[in-house]
Amino acid sequence: MVEPVEPGMDVEAPVLVTGGTGTLGRAVVRGLLARGRAVRVLSRRPRPVGGREPYQWATGDLATGEGADAAVTGAGVIVHCATTLGRGDVAATRNLAEAAHRGGSRPHLVYISIVGVDRVPLPYYRAKLAAERVVVESGLPWSILRATQFHDLIARITDAQRLSPVALALAGVCFQPVAAQEVAERLAALATGEPAGRVPDMGGPRVRDHAELTRATLGARGRHRPVLPLRLPGAVFRGYRAGGHLAPDRAVGRITYEEYLAGTVR
Repeated sequence: MVEPVEPGMDVEAPVLVTGGTGTLGRAVVRGLLARGRAVRVLSRRPRPVGGREPYQWATGDLATGEGADAAVTGAGVIVHCATTLGRGDVAATRNLAEAAHRGGSRPHLVYISIVGVDRVPLPYYRAKLAAERVVVESGLPWSILRATQFHDLIARITDAQRLSPVALALAGVCFQPVAAQEVAERLAALATGEPAGRVPDMGGPRVRDHAELTRATLGARGRHRPVLPLRLPGAVFRGYRAGGHLAPDRAVGRITYEEYLAGTVR
């Protein structure tokens, strides 16, 4: 279901943002609104009572396809940020693309993926790679951006251990954390441009050892405990140790991990 257009709301072909209530999606919405674009957010939940944000709201579930046809109707661009962390990403992307075809307008489909989906055999990465193929083979005009890990993901790994007397870090593994808002800016720019296919990857400003990032997180949280390296077996962690998820030649992010932490101290 799509809310009716309220008086005074921009009625140009909107940019549909799936996952528009998540961390990345919210930032994409802000970026599009700042560019003067009409926006429609797709969420599984109705708009919160009293919500008066300057964009349309569509309710639907891409996992089943329910509400997808109404959500894509009239959209000129779709920025697909919604994720199930791999469990249903392929089906959701296929349902979205099929709904876009039924709508008849052939919107530009912009998809956010992850650096290394073709090099690290993590199940979630495999699902994202398969979803990329759905986008490429959809018959719609498309753009795909792969980004390295967001700052908040790296912080959550440490924060999840807050009750432990030690903090574990992945031995021999580096990350290249990037700010979600910077990735959102890039997605908003892609959404307001011509379809570009697979665009250059986007990485954070520096490749950092996980132990170093863990110590930085602990310090920002005011916690003092030993950091112990943990070497995990298997192909996934061999891929991480080999740097398959990094893009050192695309270190285009500007916001450092320490700057991110400084804004989240609690």
